[in-house]
Amino acid sequence: MVDSYERAKKRVEEVKGFYSHLITYIAVNAFLAIINFFTTPGFWWFLFVSFFWGIGLVAHGLSVFMRRGIFSKEWEERKIREYMEKEEKE
Repeated sequence: MVDSYERAKKRVEEVKGFYSHLITYIAVNAFLAIINFFTTPGFWWFLFVSFFWGIGLVAHGLSVFMRRGIFSKEWEERKIREYMEKEEKE
């Protein structure tokens, strides 16, 4: 019971972390867009920041929301258990 509670608590913290990252991404990029349009409207440099930070945001989202497959922590734990069981049999 305690183990499942701890896992659920950790999961909630991960999701909250992603949403705070998303809100920060939106706020900072909106601010940078405003600065860009007032200083150099002919060159949209804020798009470079948005794009590369967006890649990091997508990676963060995948690590939080992809619970199965190669992006999850469960995959790592499952592989460790698999290697330990294989070693015990040998």
